[in-house]
Amino acid sequence: MKRLIETIVKPLVDHPDQVRVETEEQEGRLVCRLSVHPDDMGKVIGKQGRVASAIRTVVNSASAAGRKRVRVDIMD
Repeated sequence: MKRLIETIVKPLVDHPDQVRVETEEQEGRLVCRLSVHPDDMGKVIGKQGRVASAIRTVVNSASAAGRKRVRVDIMD
């Protein structure tokens, strides 16, 4: 999941070298914490959260094969 999120997010931002994804197991679910440069937050979230929602949709679809729930948190 980490590589998938990085592959989606890096082309969207101006500072791809500062894209970080940390994963952690919590209560039977995989939690992915995405952090980007503060200037790139708007690009990752998008208008009315549409880009963030699309990222979460793709990640959840990819995780369906593994039968494990995934949550993506976006942080600065």
